[in-house]
Amino acid sequence: MTFWSKLAVAGLAALIPLSASAETRVTYKSASAGSSYYQMGVQVAEAIKAGTDGNIILTLEESQGSVQNVMESAVRPGNFVFTSPPALVSLAQGGKAMFKDKANPKFDEIRALFPIPSLTMHFVMRADTGVTDFAGMEGKTILLGKGSFGAREGEKYLDMFGLKDKVDLANVELSNAGAALKNGQIDGFVTAGSYPAPNVIEAAAGTGVTIIPLSDEQIAETKRTKLVIPAGTYPGQDADVATTSLDVIAFTTTAMDDDTAYALTKTFWEEKARMAGDAPWWKGVSPEMVAAIPGKIHPGALRYYEEKGVALGEAAK
Repeated sequence: MTFWSKLAVAGLAALIPLSASAETRVTYKSASAGSSYYQMGVQVAEAIKAGTDGNIILTLEESQGSVQNVMESAVRPGNFVFTSPPALVSLAQGGKAMFKDKANPKFDEIRALFPIPSLTMHFVMRADTGVTDFAGMEGKTILLGKGSFGAREGEKYLDMFGLKDKVDLANVELSNAGAALKNGQIDGFVTAGSYPAPNVIEAAAGTGVTIIPLSDEQIAETKRTKLVIPAGTYPGQDADVATTSLDVIAFTTTAMDDDTAYALTKTFWEEKARMAGDAPWWKGVSPEMVAAIPGKIHPGALRYYEEKGVALGEAAK
C-alpha cells in the first residue's frame, strides 16, 4: 500500500467516529407507562428529534415516580434528563424526608432545563358509588399506587382531611387502575398527572367516574397551588373541579455538556407550540414559569434564556 493509500484509509477511519458522534443520545426518565407524564415524554422525544433533524435522540425510560428519578440522577452518567417537582430536588439536596438516610453529594449537581406541565391531583371515584366529596370516601377501597408523588400526596390528604385508617388501601399497581375500577376491585384511585390525564380519561369513558373537588379551605390547608380542571375535560364531567397542583421541571446534572443542554432547551421551546397543538396540557407552559424555578439552571439552558431575555429566579446561576 502506498503512502497516499495509507493516508486515505487513515482519513476514512478518522471520519467514521466523527459521523457516529454527530448523533447525541439522551436518556429521558419519565413516569409509569399510561400516565400523562409518560405521554409527555413521548412528545418531547419526538419534538427533540424533529427539531434537531435527528442529531439528538431521546430514549424514554419508564419510572415509578419522581423519587426514583431523583435517586437515579446521582448514579446515571452524562446525558440523563429526568422530571420531578423542584421540592423533591430540594429535599434530596438537604438530605431530608425520604432522602434522610440517602444523602449523596451528587444531588448538588442537579440543574434545571425547562418547566413542563404541572402535576394535578385527581381523586377519582366510580360514579355508581355516589361519592361526591372527601367525606364520602370513608369505608371505600382506594388505590394510591406506590412510590409516586401522587401516592404520597394522596396519603397526606387522606390523613389531613380525617380519613386516615378510614379507607381501605388497595394493593394494586396504579397502571391497573382502570381495570380494577371496572371490575369492582376498587372504588376509586388517586393519581397526579397533568390534565387531561390518560388513565382518568380511560376510567371515565369505560366505567363512569366522579372527580372529587376540594374546597378552598382544603386547598389552603394543603399549602399547594389551586388549579381548576375545566368542565368537559373528562367524559361525564359537567362542572369545573377545583384541586391542587405542583410545578414540575425537566432536570439534568452538570455531567451534561453545555451545548447539549442548550440544544435541548432551545428545541423544547421552539417545538412547544406544535406540541400544544397535539395535547392541550402544553398550553399552560410559558417562559414566565422559568423565573419560578427555585434552584440552579444548567449553564447551557441559561445561555438560551439569556439570549431570549427570559426572566430568571435569584438562584438560577
